[in-house]
Amino acid sequence: MTQSNEHNTMSPRAAWMLILAASTILMITMGARLTTGLFLSPINTSTGLGIASISFAMAVAQLMWGASQPVFGAIADKYGPAKVIVIGGIMLAAGTAATPFVDTEWGLILTMGLLSAAGAGAGSFSILIGATAQRLPAERRAFASGFINAGGSFGQFVFAPLMQAIIAGAGWVAAMLTMAATTLLTIPLALGMRKKPAQPAPVAAAATAAAPVPPGITLTEQLRQAMRDRSYLCLHLGFFTCGFHIAFLVTHLPQEVALCGLPAGVSATALALIGLFNIAGSLAAGALASRYRMKSLLAIIYASRAVLIVVYLLAPKTALTFYLFAGALGFTWLATVPPTAGLVGKLFGMRYLATLFGFTLLSHQIGGFFGAWLGGLSFVRFGDYSWMWYADILLALAAALVNLPIREAKIARPAALAAAKG
Repeated sequence: MTQSNEHNTMSPRAAWMLILAASTILMITMGARLTTGLFLSPINTSTGLGIASISFAMAVAQLMWGASQPVFGAIADKYGPAKVIVIGGIMLAAGTAATPFVDTEWGLILTMGLLSAAGAGAGSFSILIGATAQRLPAERRAFASGFINAGGSFGQFVFAPLMQAIIAGAGWVAAMLTMAATTLLTIPLALGMRKKPAQPAPVAAAATAAAPVPPGITLTEQLRQAMRDRSYLCLHLGFFTCGFHIAFLVTHLPQEVALCGLPAGVSATALALIGLFNIAGSLAAGALASRYRMKSLLAIIYASRAVLIVVYLLAPKTALTFYLFAGALGFTWLATVPPTAGLVGKLFGMRYLATLFGFTLLSHQIGGFFGAWLGGLSFVRFGDYSWMWYADILLALAAALVNLPIREAKIARPAALAAAKG
């Protein structure tokens, strides 16, 4: 069974400060990322680049956000997360501030697609969850993961209506510059992560079917072993679908609302509701991950998304429909992160979690690239998003099925443990 980190002597107060700092950093970086769809129409009106071209730049951002995480994760594993988060905060602020001053597709790709997205990736899930997991005892990791994940959802809840209000009142340029200034707050929050953990968290033993990892294993050897592991690859396939689904909605939900003849405020409220309800979903996923098999939670989450989309397509397209859809979908939105990160930790231990989970997030964002890009192409080709919704349903069902073969031991219940000891 997996051992707890007996040498981790972090006090409860210090642990809470670490979790709150990580959660707040993710609130800001995800708030910047998950509200980009609100800028699609204003940028198009201002530059005349077209929905497809702007969608492609946003799709590149999805890919870069994922591609940057294993790189920054490896740097954080070696040099500590604080330096990575500070560099990321500067990049995110610079890219966001520069976006209003470009008027070509390549300019958007450089500022929004590369610089901002890479900066957000440096202050995202793999680095933050990895940093806390290495510093907390095993029994608190699942909760911490869910709490940090909820911070990202709270960012969406806060920034979506705020950005829409600034866009409506002062214009999209002012909204972008406000977001750029806000992202600099991640820099002082990173200072609490400068201290290295007392001892690297012990490697997970045979709680799953995976063999125990030797303590002295190098990062290259660990990656080679992970890429040959069927369970790890199944996680990647499921997370690919999650990225496709989320990026499509974040990028194109405002346009979907507009197609239904509803005001822009409906899309901002819907995005905020997704973030609000995912706070509960993330906390629930973090709590349930310590009581139930994580692969089962993932299968249920993905299958529920397919059902929700079918219901949405059959419902009348009113503001209330969008709000109900957003709330129900929000409960599953990023609730996949705690069980996915937890499974990576159970399979391979905590030592290289930031890097290994970073590669899993890369798969998520490859899906995100296609979700954002194909959404724009679908709109230009067909005038709506019908075929994207159909693809979303099929991919969600496939993701539910692909998680079932993952090797994960059953959760040992307290009664069973007591009987075993007796």
